[in-house]
Amino acid sequence: MVAVQSFDAPVVKWISRMASNHVLGVRIPPGAPAVCFLFTQKWMGVLFYISMRRDKEKAEKLRKLGKSYREIKAELGIPRTTLSDWFKNHSWSKSVAENLNKGYQSQNKARIVRLNRVRGVNLVKLYEQARKEAEEEFVTLKYDPLFISGVVIYWGEGDKASKNGFRVANSDPLMIRVFVMFLETICGDKQRIRASLLLYPDINDSICRSYWEEQTGLSKESFTKSTYIKGKHGSRRLKYGVCTVSFSSRYLKEKMLVWIRLLSQTLVSGYINAAIV
Repeated sequence: MVAVQSFDAPVVKWISRMASNHVLGVRIPPGAPAVCFLFTQKWMGVLFYISMRRDKEKAEKLRKLGKSYREIKAELGIPRTTLSDWFKNHSWSKSVAENLNKGYQSQNKARIVRLNRVRGVNLVKLYEQARKEAEEEFVTLKYDPLFISGVVIYWGEGDKASKNGFRVANSDPLMIRVFVMFLETICGDKQRIRASLLLYPDINDSICRSYWEEQTGLSKESFTKSTYIKGKHGSRRLKYGVCTVSFSSRYLKEKMLVWIRLLSQTLVSGYINAAIV
């Protein structure tokens, strides 16, 4: 079997010296060009071994300089699996890996800080835009009974603690239905509406879900897992529990807070003006 292989001058010189000493019983003419030779299969095995040995020596030098397997692969073209097989059992290589990991962690932390800083600036601008939109929309929405009802319901019954959305909990199906209509019509994203039930242990979950699905107009998929509580009064029970409707959106939460402020100011100023007249 004959194969063609190219090697640089040092390798050819080394092979020529080995052959001239009849180590392998083959003689390469002195001064042969370092471009291309015809070798038997036996010679190809020897040359492959020589090439791999030289690559390993280069890779070891780079590894001891603190290079990662990825960087060595990019420079020498040696697969990372091969590099791992060569160096995984050496303590000095493990130390290099530990130092690289510490460096990566520091870089990742710094990158996260930069991203959070940029994200924070962008979010500030986004929420400023939401508040500005809310002021512009209030000029026309303040004449809409559904808008006024939804804002007042949240104002009186809503959860004010959360920054990333709003929730309203009540046992009155009509109030919950009006608020759902407000979310669907004014906020305009029915897919983000979620509902959950607060029930007593002796109340059937399936029956209550069917009841609130019909009353609110929400689909079965909109309801999350129900929560059970033990009431203080054994006889005073809500037949269908309490329904909580939530809408997750920091953008709309910012608008809702502006609407509440503007509505309260409008009501108070209107009342004062009417009293003066």
